[in-house]
Amino acid sequence: MIVVSVSGQMLYHRRKTGVWHAYPVSTAAKGTGNREGSFQTPLGKHRIANKIGEGQPLLTAFRGREPFCIYDPATDDPKRDWILTRILWLTGSETGKNRRGKVDTHARYIYIHGTHEEDKIGTPASHGCIRMKNEDMLELFENVAVGESVRIKS
Repeated sequence: MIVVSVSGQMLYHRRKTGVWHAYPVSTAAKGTGNREGSFQTPLGKHRIANKIGEGQPLLTAFRGREPFCIYDPATDDPKRDWILTRILWLTGSETGKNRRGKVDTHARYIYIHGTHEEDKIGTPASHGCIRMKNEDMLELFENVAVGESVRIKS
């Protein structure tokens, strides 16, 4: 089980052993909201629909969920929202709130993913996704399963 606290900018993961692990994150700069095009982090009950990037090197950059290069800060494009290391693609579990229609988390491409802006972890800075430090993303990815529940709360 994963719980994301938007107000605390933290992600908590309960492992199979029952032990909780805590990771700092960065959620949307524009706050919370479930509407398509809002660039906000959706609230409510979700689950992991897909795990993407297994076996790829640290700092692998993804475009359209496909690996295309290794991120290099020297060639950084400041306008690009880099999706790095691993992707956990979320799907909503609450029809009308975060599933189907104009509030569909999966159709909005909301992920938990690594970032090139690790210095912004702990403050809201994303375009709606939940960003993590890349080493933390690797650790989380290895310890979650498709179908695992994710609760995003304010």
